[in-house]
Amino acid sequence: MAWLLLGAIFLAVQFASLFAPALLDDVDAEHAQAAQHFAESSDWVTAKINGLRYIEKPPLPWWLVAVVYRVAGQNAFATHLPNALAMLGLAWLTWTWAGRAWGPRAGLYAALGVLTSIGPFLFTRFIIPEAILSFFLLTALYGLLTGLEFNRPNRLYWTWTVLAFATLTKGLIAPVFFAGAAVPFLLLTGQRRRWRELRPVSGLLLFLAIAAPWHILVGLANPDQGNAVGNHPTVGNVHGFFWFYFINEHVLRFFGRRYPHDYNKLPFAAYWGLQFVWLFPWSLFLPALLVTAWKNGRQWLRKVRENATVTAGFNIAGSGEIAARRFRIRSALLLSLFAGFTLVFFSISTNLEYYTFPAWIPLLMLIAGVVAGIEERGDATAGVRGGGQAPLSTAWLTRAQAVFAVVGALAAGVLAWGLWDSRNLPFVPDVGTLLAHRDVAGYTLAMSHLFDLTGPAFAALRLPALLAAVTLLLGPAAAWVLRLKGKQMAATIGVALTSAIFLVAAHVALVRFEPMLSSKQLADTIMQKGSPADSFIVVGDQSDAASVIFYTHSFFLKPALLAYPRCGQNGEGTTLLWGSCYPDAPDIFLSDDRLSKSWGTGERKWLFAQDTNRAHAEQILGSRLYPVQTVADKTLWTDRPLQQRR
Repeated sequence: MAWLLLGAIFLAVQFASLFAPALLDDVDAEHAQAAQHFAESSDWVTAKINGLRYIEKPPLPWWLVAVVYRVAGQNAFATHLPNALAMLGLAWLTWTWAGRAWGPRAGLYAALGVLTSIGPFLFTRFIIPEAILSFFLLTALYGLLTGLEFNRPNRLYWTWTVLAFATLTKGLIAPVFFAGAAVPFLLLTGQRRRWRELRPVSGLLLFLAIAAPWHILVGLANPDQGNAVGNHPTVGNVHGFFWFYFINEHVLRFFGRRYPHDYNKLPFAAYWGLQFVWLFPWSLFLPALLVTAWKNGRQWLRKVRENATVTAGFNIAGSGEIAARRFRIRSALLLSLFAGFTLVFFSISTNLEYYTFPAWIPLLMLIAGVVAGIEERGDATAGVRGGGQAPLSTAWLTRAQAVFAVVGALAAGVLAWGLWDSRNLPFVPDVGTLLAHRDVAGYTLAMSHLFDLTGPAFAALRLPALLAAVTLLLGPAAAWVLRLKGKQMAATIGVALTSAIFLVAAHVALVRFEPMLSSKQLADTIMQKGSPADSFIVVGDQSDAASVIFYTHSFFLKPALLAYPRCGQNGEGTTLLWGSCYPDAPDIFLSDDRLSKSWGTGERKWLFAQDTNRAHAEQILGSRLYPVQTVADKTLWTDRPLQQRR
């Protein structure tokens, strides 16, 4: 029954959302273009976006998508399938690990947490590597723990293998995060003398055999170019892969000096406060976890090296075996170290909201262990058996459930007010026309567009808002009643079901925002009314029209033209600056003068600009622009009437 529940939630929350919306502009469609290149090219070393080199990130996620493209075609489903499978893998891994450490109930809760928390759901809506990275890193840590605990040193080879895959997923951050948890774990548990069992020589050779070839090949294929393009103020002599990838994308990014500077950093309070949001609703049980750790932390550290009868604040029902208890406490220690290191690391470094994704999964496992332990003991101790500190009763869970009910009622009230306020407003399919464009943080944070929401937008969001309001009003209240009646497991599953239905409503809302977040409608217009001989031009960063470029790729079979000088001053902030400075970059860059002279000549030209670049396009071309379509903040023009070909 547990697997049926998990399967149903996975299908509703993750799998069903693979079919819509269309690929989003910016990072989603950009990374899809990299996978598109691998799927169509014999070159699986150097990624390219719109014909330009793009090697700031490792290629494994794009390789996976490229393989799916060859089977299922180039579409949103195929693009996001690897992320969905990574989430399924994380649910299985947490089920296995937490279940082994704290019992079947904890395993179920951990898997439910992975599938129903806001953060993991939200940041698998587009193609970023965090879910895949988390799966590989936690698999490596699980291999380390079980290999040492159960005297299976050969299992450490599996750890080295998946750690190499993690490196090919996100770069050097993978071994750094692994070591940040593994090294102090070995020291604290007194296992540093077992270093030979880690297979340091043969394991490292295995790691390098998997992770090194791509780094070497891409470095050889993308060497320094001297002054082939000119002395750019930061790119300088067009550094090759090794400087750009290891120095610019790793070292300088950490210190906030990476170029181009298109990343932001969350304020301290927002950074830590948002972790509560990303783990919601399971973060409601964080106080119980923190109190348990605070009351018993010193005793855990004393006992962690011993074969002592200690439960570390968690529970395996009916198990009195020392090995099981030791595995439990060491699981808690390793997961805590990994989550803590990740959170502290990104609190110092530049960050985006989803960078801490890998920390959320171990925190969910720890929360699951505490909640399951409290429930299984009822009002008995949730501390340490045999001399633990003051126990935690089920009252901690009841209070958390009460908070959830209050928060749900308040949120339902806000949604109800929005629905009532917009009751007389017409339904507008293009939600983007109803939004403010406040440019919070320069739109360099993943969630910046949330600040663009306005009251009239509710008219286009009535269905998901109504579903969310009813769910938040009834679900948390029902779960609270179940908790008060002592039906502990039913109450916790009620939290998961409430969140799952809310996430379905959130996905429906996301689909309604497709016109603002994706430019596929403009791509469809071009393919319906244009010819493969035409040209597509972007005024601004190519990421602004990334979905148009992706969807028209097989139609034009050539790169889009970009209305800024190659490696020039107007292109200093573009995501493809490095590739544009390379000497063999395709001739796709148009200065204002070149654009003006070519406009209206030869085959038809289509011009795209967001509102921020609209004035610049009109300044260059003026009355020679023929409007075709406007969607949200994006406008498409052509250089002659649609009835006229030349």
